[in-house]
Amino acid sequence: MALTSTLIDSANTNKGLYTSTAVSPVLGNAITTIIICNTSSSQTATFTLYAVPNAGGAQGTASTSNMIINAISIPPTETVSLDQEKLVLSHNDILVGKASVANVLTVTVSTLAV
Repeated sequence: MALTSTLIDSANTNKGLYTSTAVSPVLGNAITTIIICNTSSSQTATFTLYAVPNAGGAQGTASTSNMIINAISIPPTETVSLDQEKLVLSHNDILVGKASVANVLTVTVSTLAV
Protein backbone atom coordinates (compact mmCIF):
# COMPACT_ATOMS: atom_id res chain seq x y z
CA MET A 1 0.00 0.00 0.00
CA ALA A 2 1.19 3.51 -0.78
CA LEU A 3 0.14 6.87 0.59
CA THR A 4 0.35 10.30 -0.99
CA SER A 5 -0.67 13.55 0.70
CA THR A 6 -1.28 16.86 -1.03
CA LEU A 7 -2.22 20.32 0.21
CA ILE A 8 -4.67 21.96 -2.17
CA ASP A 9 -2.66 25.13 -2.47
CA SER A 10 -4.55 27.30 -4.95
CA ALA A 11 -8.19 28.30 -4.71
CA ASN A 12 -10.30 27.31 -7.69
CA THR A 13 -7.49 25.60 -9.60
CA ASN A 14 -7.10 21.94 -10.46
CA LYS A 15 -4.42 20.04 -8.58
CA GLY A 16 -3.13 16.62 -9.53
CA LEU A 17 -3.59 14.50 -6.42
CA TYR A 18 -2.45 11.14 -7.73
CA THR A 19 -1.20 9.68 -11.02
CA SER A 20 -1.51 5.94 -11.52
CA THR A 21 1.68 4.23 -12.63
CA ALA A 22 2.24 0.61 -13.57
CA VAL A 23 4.82 -1.62 -15.22
CA SER A 24 2.29 -2.44 -17.92
CA PRO A 25 -0.40 -0.24 -19.53
CA VAL A 26 -2.92 -2.97 -18.70
CA LEU A 27 -2.23 -2.83 -14.98
CA GLY A 28 -2.83 0.07 -12.64
CA ASN A 29 -3.67 0.98 -9.07
CA ALA A 30 -6.68 0.59 -6.85
CA ILE A 31 -7.64 3.65 -4.82
CA THR A 32 -8.63 2.19 -1.47
CA THR A 33 -9.25 5.37 0.54
CA ILE A 34 -9.31 9.12 0.00
CA ILE A 35 -9.24 11.31 3.12
CA ILE A 36 -9.89 15.05 2.91
CA CYS A 37 -9.06 17.10 6.01
CA ASN A 38 -9.96 20.75 6.53
CA THR A 39 -7.04 22.07 8.59
CA SER A 40 -8.59 25.51 9.11
CA SER A 41 -10.11 26.42 12.45
CA SER A 42 -12.45 28.98 10.90
CA GLN A 43 -13.06 28.46 7.14
CA THR A 44 -15.44 26.05 5.45
CA ALA A 45 -14.14 24.82 2.09
CA THR A 46 -15.71 22.88 -0.75
CA PHE A 47 -13.93 20.04 -2.53
CA THR A 48 -14.50 18.72 -6.04
CA LEU A 49 -12.86 15.50 -7.28
CA TYR A 50 -12.32 14.21 -10.81
CA ALA A 51 -11.15 10.79 -12.05
CA VAL A 52 -9.45 11.76 -15.31
CA PRO A 53 -8.70 8.96 -17.78
CA ASN A 54 -5.47 8.68 -19.70
CA ALA A 55 -5.99 10.40 -23.06
CA GLY A 56 -4.00 8.16 -25.41
CA GLY A 57 -0.81 8.45 -23.39
CA ALA A 58 -1.30 12.12 -22.50
CA GLN A 59 -2.88 13.58 -19.39
CA GLY A 60 -6.61 14.10 -19.83
CA THR A 61 -8.61 17.12 -18.68
CA ALA A 62 -10.84 17.45 -15.63
CA SER A 63 -14.42 18.16 -16.70
CA THR A 64 -18.02 17.53 -15.71
CA SER A 65 -17.89 14.24 -17.63
CA ASN A 66 -15.31 12.79 -15.18
CA MET A 67 -16.37 14.56 -11.97
CA ILE A 68 -17.01 12.14 -9.11
CA ILE A 69 -17.58 14.61 -6.23
CA ASN A 70 -19.17 18.01 -6.83
CA ALA A 71 -18.33 20.72 -4.29
CA ILE A 72 -18.76 18.77 -1.06
CA SER A 73 -18.72 21.19 1.86
CA ILE A 74 -16.14 20.43 4.56
CA PRO A 75 -16.54 22.50 7.75
CA PRO A 76 -13.53 23.78 9.72
CA THR A 77 -11.50 21.03 11.48
CA GLU A 78 -13.59 18.25 9.88
CA THR A 79 -12.41 15.22 7.90
CA VAL A 80 -14.23 13.34 5.14
CA SER A 81 -13.26 9.75 4.35
CA LEU A 82 -14.15 8.13 1.02
CA ASP A 83 -13.66 4.42 1.59
CA GLN A 84 -16.86 2.58 0.72
CA GLU A 85 -16.14 2.08 -2.98
CA LYS A 86 -12.84 1.24 -4.64
CA LEU A 87 -11.66 2.94 -7.82
CA VAL A 88 -9.24 1.22 -10.20
CA LEU A 89 -7.06 3.52 -12.31
CA SER A 90 -5.14 2.41 -15.38
CA HIS A 91 -1.61 3.56 -16.14
CA ASN A 92 -1.47 7.41 -16.36
CA ASP A 93 -5.07 7.95 -15.16
CA ILE A 94 -5.14 10.76 -12.59
CA LEU A 95 -7.16 12.07 -9.68
CA VAL A 96 -7.61 15.85 -9.78
CA GLY A 97 -8.94 17.92 -6.89
CA LYS A 98 -10.26 21.46 -6.68
CA ALA A 99 -10.81 23.52 -3.52
CA SER A 100 -12.76 26.71 -2.95
CA VAL A 101 -10.25 28.01 -0.39
CA ALA A 102 -6.47 27.90 -0.72
CA ASN A 103 -4.24 26.06 1.75
CA VAL A 104 -6.87 24.56 4.05
CA LEU A 105 -7.60 21.12 2.53
CA THR A 106 -5.17 18.25 2.76
CA VAL A 107 -5.96 15.17 0.66
CA THR A 108 -4.45 11.76 1.40
CA VAL A 109 -4.81 8.97 -1.15
CA SER A 110 -4.19 5.33 -0.26
CA THR A 111 -3.47 2.94 -3.14
CA LEU A 112 -2.68 -0.69 -3.97
CA ALA A 113 -1.04 -1.94 -7.14
CA VAL A 114 -3.25 -4.32 -9.15
